[in-house]
Amino acid sequence: MEHLSKEISENQRIVEERLRGCDDILLRPIMLGKDRETACFLIYIETAVSNLMLEDSVIGRFLNGLRSMEQAELYETLEKDGMGLSDTGKLWDMEAAFAAMLAGNAVLFADGLDFALKIGSKGYPGNGVQKAESEKVLRGSREAFSESEKTNTALIRKRIRNTGLKVKETPLGESSHTMAALLYMEDLVYPPFLKAIEKKMAGIHRDGVLDSGVLEQLTADVWYSPFPQYQVTERPDRAAQALLNGRVVVVTDNSPEALILPTTLNTLFQTSDDAYRHFAIVSFLRLIRYAAAFLALALPGLYVAVTTLHPGILPTNLILALKKAREGVPFPSVLEVLILELAFELLREAGLRMPGPVGNTIGIVGGLIIGQAAVSANLVSPMVVVIVALTALGDFAIPSEELSEGIRLVKYAMLFLCAGLGIMGFFLGLVFLLIHLANLKSFGVSYLAPYSAWELNRGADRKDSLLRFPLIFLKRRPVFARAGRRVRTGKGE
Repeated sequence: MEHLSKEISENQRIVEERLRGCDDILLRPIMLGKDRETACFLIYIETAVSNLMLEDSVIGRFLNGLRSMEQAELYETLEKDGMGLSDTGKLWDMEAAFAAMLAGNAVLFADGLDFALKIGSKGYPGNGVQKAESEKVLRGSREAFSESEKTNTALIRKRIRNTGLKVKETPLGESSHTMAALLYMEDLVYPPFLKAIEKKMAGIHRDGVLDSGVLEQLTADVWYSPFPQYQVTERPDRAAQALLNGRVVVVTDNSPEALILPTTLNTLFQTSDDAYRHFAIVSFLRLIRYAAAFLALALPGLYVAVTTLHPGILPTNLILALKKAREGVPFPSVLEVLILELAFELLREAGLRMPGPVGNTIGIVGGLIIGQAAVSANLVSPMVVVIVALTALGDFAIPSEELSEGIRLVKYAMLFLCAGLGIMGFFLGLVFLLIHLANLKSFGVSYLAPYSAWELNRGADRKDSLLRFPLIFLKRRPVFARAGRRVRTGKGE
């Protein structure tokens, strides 16, 4: 560590040397004190710090106050923070000074003092609080996370106004120094969860961690699994619900999504407004989501298996209808399905990358046009268009985008198994999938909980799984919370 000198010329020489070529970072010499006898200088990022001359800015008021003081009073004010600013701090070495400046603050160096003073400001520009887009709900808050870690923690604090909500900040990336924050309820969190994620974050040695997605990949327990081991959310109310269940939330700068851990397959099928709506409606919709996931996973493979290897299990009229629909199609069923599935993947990707209105048009109209054109050209049968469309609808109905992507990948493996082994291949694929999910853990919690441990937590978790019981019966927190703090309405077990 390079400690600061009392000689301002020495500090200024070091700062100027480090900032050579950084035209966006300003060094501003200032003479303070009533008689302008105290030499000082500020360093700050031009777009991240408020105008220093504005009377209504924090830094402007602070500097204007120092200009009217005698030298002895000025030193005493800097020593004791006599101006009473809420976000100031002493920095005793040069690395800390640069870290504070790069975080969006102004840093003041004064002649005769062996420390610098951090002065908080507006910070880096950002999008601010916007409307949630990827996790739309019918009922509940419309707020979404922004790209500022400070703003995101404030949005969660707004919903949980309790000093038991703890926030631990840590920089990630040896060059990027991206600020990440761990949020947890001190009296509810299971300590091993907290220690596990802290250990994983401390073990990250990369030059840059620019998004929560990088953090997610570097800290996943099973790197090769296509299924998400974190729950990703852009909604502060979803994060607040998770915290009150004893889970841990991670937010990072530059990322409008938060990571929630541990996660299970069950939590990935839940939405934030499940808690705000009638239990019967929620239960019905959850059954729809699970059915949609099954369709997205199994429908193309089952169609290929039945039409190519097991047509006898279908009614005669349906067999004749399928045979008539396939007249003139030159490709086998598996290639037919694969062509159309890949075409829909291409449309999905094109719609995602194109600007908003154009992208929506490509996704909907393009799919209809290409499907109809393929049928007219005898490249695919009408039934395959129906199968692929139902598969896409099932995929879109899954609440978690990350889970949806995992199922999309596994769908192709199921398709080839069914093409080669028929119905036996389908059930073999299901067995392999269940074995993988049963072995998968998220920070020590079984991925299939509560289905793999029906009586765990006194059977409370099954009341909020495939079906959701009325809220008056959900008196216990999930298994994520520490033992002894799982009763929602009291402090005992």
